[in-house]
Amino acid sequence: MADLSHAANALPDRQPEVWEKVPPRNRNFTGREDLLLELRRGMSTVTAVVPQPQALQGWGGVGKTHLAIEYAWRYRSHYDLVWWIPADQRVLVPSALAGMAPFLGLPPASVTGVEEAAEAVRRTLHSGEPYRRWLLIFDNAEEPGHVEEFIPRGPGHVLITSRNPKWEDHFETLQVDVFTREESVAFLGKRLRGEVAPEDASRLAEQLGDLPLALEQAGALQYETGMSVDEYLEQLDAKARRLLGVNRAPGYPLSMTAAWRVSVSLLEDRLPEAIKVLQCCAFFGPEPIPRDIFRRGNKALVPRLSPILSDPILLAKALSELRRFALARIEPTARTIQVHRLVQALLRDDLPEKEQREIRHEVHVLLASGAPTDPDSTDKWRDFEELVAHITPSNLSDCPDERVRRFALNIARYLYMAGNYQSARAFLNDFIEQWSRISGPRHPDVLIASKHLGNVLRALGQYGQAYEIDHRTLDDMREVLGPDHTETLLTTNGYGAALRARGDFLVARDLDLESKRAHERVFGPSDPTTLRVMNNLALDYALTSDYMAARLLHQETYLAQSDATGIGKPTLLLSWNGLARSVRLCGDYSEACDLGEEAYAYGLQGLTLDHHVTLLTAKDLSIARRRAGETVEAVELARDTHSRLQRLFGDDHPDTMAAAINLSNALRTIGELDEAFAIAQRTVPRYPRVFGPDHPYSHACAGNLAILHRLLGAPATARALNEEAVRGLASRVSRDHHYTLTCAINLETDLAALGETDRACALGEDTLGRLRGLFGGNHFLTLACAANLSLDLRAAGRQEEAALLRADTMRRYERPVESGHADALLAQACERLNCDFDPPPI
Repeated sequence: MADLSHAANALPDRQPEVWEKVPPRNRNFTGREDLLLELRRGMSTVTAVVPQPQALQGWGGVGKTHLAIEYAWRYRSHYDLVWWIPADQRVLVPSALAGMAPFLGLPPASVTGVEEAAEAVRRTLHSGEPYRRWLLIFDNAEEPGHVEEFIPRGPGHVLITSRNPKWEDHFETLQVDVFTREESVAFLGKRLRGEVAPEDASRLAEQLGDLPLALEQAGALQYETGMSVDEYLEQLDAKARRLLGVNRAPGYPLSMTAAWRVSVSLLEDRLPEAIKVLQCCAFFGPEPIPRDIFRRGNKALVPRLSPILSDPILLAKALSELRRFALARIEPTARTIQVHRLVQALLRDDLPEKEQREIRHEVHVLLASGAPTDPDSTDKWRDFEELVAHITPSNLSDCPDERVRRFALNIARYLYMAGNYQSARAFLNDFIEQWSRISGPRHPDVLIASKHLGNVLRALGQYGQAYEIDHRTLDDMREVLGPDHTETLLTTNGYGAALRARGDFLVARDLDLESKRAHERVFGPSDPTTLRVMNNLALDYALTSDYMAARLLHQETYLAQSDATGIGKPTLLLSWNGLARSVRLCGDYSEACDLGEEAYAYGLQGLTLDHHVTLLTAKDLSIARRRAGETVEAVELARDTHSRLQRLFGDDHPDTMAAAINLSNALRTIGELDEAFAIAQRTVPRYPRVFGPDHPYSHACAGNLAILHRLLGAPATARALNEEAVRGLASRVSRDHHYTLTCAINLETDLAALGETDRACALGEDTLGRLRGLFGGNHFLTLACAANLSLDLRAAGRQEEAALLRADTMRRYERPVESGHADALLAQACERLNCDFDPPPI
């Protein structure tokens, strides 16, 4: 941007279209003109505001945040979007960034998950659409490694405030020192409404080291009490002399400590309850404290604060006094209380260790008492989000109180449900470590936290680690809590998912079958948790080739969930789509389309187009349409679904990968072989990385790539891939599993293409026998194998066998031919059938 020296007044009437989370302007902001102009002129893509090496570091106080606030307000006319992001803890950044999603035309975090929404926001800002002129302010970003992944590049600006001068190793920096003497005098003149002589203001600034935070507290105290500069300096000198022999923490300037002591001593004489509230606030985090915590916590057993919390008039007066003395910032609109981290540190260090522990525990109880209790409810997520900033600074993981630990687990569950997986994992690892140290590694709280960690790791695609944790946790729970304990049963469900993710489909089925019986015994047959186990078991049936059992159980589950209370729309849609998928796997493609379209319409209406479960439903509907011969509609839906999943979750997410496989298969059916091959080549290698090289999905997806190699003129490559897939699948899920038999059908075609007709016939006959035994004679895989085998028998000169098999096959295809069934029409035309694979959810 050219000629920025007068930029503050360049566009006086223009306001940003989006202006969010920026703190109110400091009406006493003074000076810093050179810094503001330097910042504006030198603003690059990313600029960090840090203290000068000789300035106060560690606890702040030189005014970096206020400089950033003033910059945002002064130059707001130059931006279309301005967004403030608290960044002193990594856990705060994704949700703050994700909150921008709806303003950019992206699905909200409640639909996609926090981390996916945050990444979508970052990519969108980078693209410059819909806004090119944007400003993000990451406040108090202490460690570059905690936030660098969230910083967008592109046409806009990023402003970082930090106490850590090491940011200069990463980005352009602007160093901020304490006030100049002229700025200090001007500030005190403004703060005291002109009631101070310049020479007196200079004497006061000299004693306070020109530190803006100390000057603010001194000015507030003098303004509220009418104390003269001489009286204040006398008090300051007395406090400073007492502090000289005290072992203060490094980084605190003596002037700041003395100024703080003057304010606290005077306020304690006027209203001691205000100091008790302030001391409590010192053990929260430095981010805004929700005012409602004190209202909702008025029934909590907190001896020091209960008399104050139970008297709303006294509490309001105490907060007012803290605001007047500049010891806390009270935001009436946001209903928050905020205490500067340096003031918090001084307050904590001024207390004996025993009193520190007592107040810290009261804060833990207040947090637990003032928090909602249902982390699965999206309506409560905002309340949970406001509390996350105070978990680590308050040392919550050190508290053995049962209520506090329950709250801690609810925070972790909220983060998991909101899709903030990395933060959930960090919290859970901390809880497990601290609680194991305090209560032992097999304490129920530790085991429950481990259960949650397993869920998080699976959501992150770290299936191996999830399996190890789930396996160990389930064994310990069965021994410590008993096999029918609620938490044991819930952990059993997670372990079943870990087994499916591992590819141990039969073991998962047996586990979930026993878990279903236990759930019915403990919770009853219609309890939501029992119905979730039934849905899992239906998935197991489909993964172990028992399509009809999957269909019947999905139908039973869907009908029960339709009438049950406590079943959310995503859960119901998962069940509905599971039923449609099992109907398709049974070969009833038209009925699968009908069900899938109803389910998809439900998702669009009740959850939005970009909801994760709606997109899973769309993917399965696309597959059903492809199978039913509606190829144009199938390709269109496959392309849109893959694009949306890719944008939300990235290429390495299992559901994006499954959508890419579907798109490749759909393109192949309409003859777009080059594009289909390119997608398969990119996607198939991802399966060994995400699921493991010996996972059934890794082998079966390689069979899809083999089909394309053959169709593009490389049957030998296709044969090698299919032979390896059949060997791997036979070893992993048995020779009679439908994944193995699917690849065997394709391998037969490879052999035929290579002129090995006798081997093709032998493989086809073996495969057909297995399919008839598994599915009967009318299943789509059985018919595909029979149609192909009839062609190979004829090529081998076995005309009579070929004719009989073809006649039987076409008789069974009679109704599908009439309905336009794609496989039936190919068989009628004596063309080869390719049997592809679409990975189902696990």
